[in-house]
Amino acid sequence: MPDPRDARGKRYPWPLLLVLISAALVSGQPHGRAISQWVREHAESLRSALDWQAAHWSSEATLRRVLRAVDVDALERSLRQVALPASDPPGAFVGQAIDGKTVRGALMHGQWVHLVSLVRHTGVVLAQLAVADKANEIVAAPLLVADQNLTGTVTTMDAVLTQRTFAAQIRRQGGHYLMVVKENQPELAAAIATLFDDPPWLVDEREREHAVAQTIEKGHGRLETRTLEASPSLNDWLDWPDVGQVLRRTCRRVNQRTGLIEEAVMLGITSIPFHPRRIGQVEGYWRGRWGIENRVHYVRDETMREDRGQAHTGATAHALAALRNAVLSQLRLHGWTNIADALRHYNAAPRHALALIGVTAHGF
Repeated sequence: MPDPRDARGKRYPWPLLLVLISAALVSGQPHGRAISQWVREHAESLRSALDWQAAHWSSEATLRRVLRAVDVDALERSLRQVALPASDPPGAFVGQAIDGKTVRGALMHGQWVHLVSLVRHTGVVLAQLAVADKANEIVAAPLLVADQNLTGTVTTMDAVLTQRTFAAQIRRQGGHYLMVVKENQPELAAAIATLFDDPPWLVDEREREHAVAQTIEKGHGRLETRTLEASPSLNDWLDWPDVGQVLRRTCRRVNQRTGLIEEAVMLGITSIPFHPRRIGQVEGYWRGRWGIENRVHYVRDETMREDRGQAHTGATAHALAALRNAVLSQLRLHGWTNIADALRHYNAAPRHALALIGVTAHGF
């Protein structure tokens, strides 16, 4: 990581400051003041673990200046190197999702920080990119995945990113896409809806190919039935890159206490080749796209208290978001499923927090 400070007056090594901030985030500290307090209160343990014998630790102001001045592009590039497991499991394609998030704490102070992320459905963040001012996710998403190896992956996303050019890019990079289709693609949406609603024009055996997968879940007082229908019947008719099948997903929820029934229908398109026996895997990819919201954004907001913070100067909001992503990824890769439990565990043991971020004994 480049050190942006002037050569004169440096009291602490740049890597040491980044280590202290990262270890404090692993321990659940949400902002600059809490990070500084954690460092002070664990000073003796940190001195021993890091072999740093200075009389004083860095102040809150120093740690805040680090976050304001850090090169966030370099930080994101560095964190990408440690995000992935050594190897992906063999077999089916690996699911990953693209979604954006605005840091609302910074927005309250007039600073626009909107970040778009690429996240494995397991909750491991692979990459993150800031959406430029006056730009949008349609512009940012292709840049986000431009240097990614998409071979063996299925990338899922919301309807705003359902664009021909983006689908073609994903295929060129060796991956598959699964895109939600809504009103922003009216002709495509109408064709898919007609196929499933009123298909009397289908005449030969191939055109009648159709597969259905259904899952039923009960919990929180609700009975939820999800039905995914798939068909390759439009493959030769649609002007869409490497289309393998089109989809209709119906989600029916029954409130078991009130009897209220809710039903939502969504359409989709994917490059995954049609196979009747693999429709269950496709349904899993569709459901997995919510992982970025449930496993990353919600955890950053609620458990790590991101949106309750007031960080907004310089690069602070983006830098903290990037480091939180890295913390979450490391916790997931180390087998933690309850992130609140994990943060409490590492808060009680600074040496374990340092080990999680790769700091060996007497070195950083």
